[in-house]
Amino acid sequence: MRSCLIIAGEKSGEEHALSFFPELVKLCPDTSFFGVGGDDMEKLGVELLYHLKDFSSMGFSEVIGKIPFYFRALKKLENEVIKRGTKTAIVIDFQDFNLRLAQKLSKRGVRVLYYVAPQAWAWKAHRTEALKTASHTLFTILPFEKKWFADRGVKQVRGIPHPLMLTFENQLSDIPERPFGSWDQKLKILLLPGSRGFEVRNLLPEFINTTEALRKTHDVEVHLVKVSHISEDHYSYFESKVDVIHESNDIVKAMKECHFALAASGTVTLSTGLFELPTVVAYRASLLNEFIFHHVVRYRGMISLTNIIHGKLIFPEFIQGQAYGNRFLRVIKSWLADEKTYNEIKKDLKETKHLLAGDKFSVPEYMAQVIHD
Repeated sequence: MRSCLIIAGEKSGEEHALSFFPELVKLCPDTSFFGVGGDDMEKLGVELLYHLKDFSSMGFSEVIGKIPFYFRALKKLENEVIKRGTKTAIVIDFQDFNLRLAQKLSKRGVRVLYYVAPQAWAWKAHRTEALKTASHTLFTILPFEKKWFADRGVKQVRGIPHPLMLTFENQLSDIPERPFGSWDQKLKILLLPGSRGFEVRNLLPEFINTTEALRKTHDVEVHLVKVSHISEDHYSYFESKVDVIHESNDIVKAMKECHFALAASGTVTLSTGLFELPTVVAYRASLLNEFIFHHVVRYRGMISLTNIIHGKLIFPEFIQGQAYGNRFLRVIKSWLADEKTYNEIKKDLKETKHLLAGDKFSVPEYMAQVIHD
């Protein structure tokens, strides 16, 4: 029986995998899959050498503390590939670890399918040199990435629909129009303070300051999306100032109901772009992470994925010392008062889903062909 290594080192990686893996399993009944993933992948038959809950980490400082663990994992996975005679590996996102693993495996003749390209265009552009030899095929999810990597010598690059396009496939057909002034009876503001504890702790108080200030001039209904793995302590103090609470699996309903959003930087800001919801983007990390960002990371471009794929600042961005409620308030008030600007934002956002469509081909069929070659 053939074997295939698959690595999804964090929850988002497993979610990416679920967009192609169930069909891939059907196409490869003669293949055993093993590696790193979560409960959903295990249910689909993956033999987990590591569970992602023990594998993933958040932020630079936590990654540093787990470096010895990652080096042991690299060695163990390489040894398993050798022992099983594995010829194909699928590595999903999780950039630093997976690129090191891809380099090790490619030297042993393993065909590496690298799903979700590293954001080398943002920082560590030298990763492209490694990808030229370490990847059999590189799959990109942002519209400009395919050309960017191909221009730098990566031979096989395939553009795929952004995973959110698959996640929201059935919900993007009935996006509310939200014409200018539709909030005159009640202004509905959605708070998306993040999926990590430090994000909620740092941003939710500022988001609440914004909505409380808006209540002085408007009839405001505040919606909040809570994430189940975040401690309730981060939310409880502010819940009295929230009118509607949504669980994370109700985020589409929340985005469709509201007029504007305040959101932590991350994939969710692409979700609000897809659902044409004007959003103020914020990010505030620890002092250590801020120091690393300013002194190690050279990327100084936009941080919201909606802005990045459009190539312009549609969503205002406030980072670190700028991420305060009075700044968010000024933006929301300017949108409420300026019909021309608001309509331009809405026009731009309508193009978001078209920019994320990817190439026309079947990912699981392509992967199955590589596995069987």
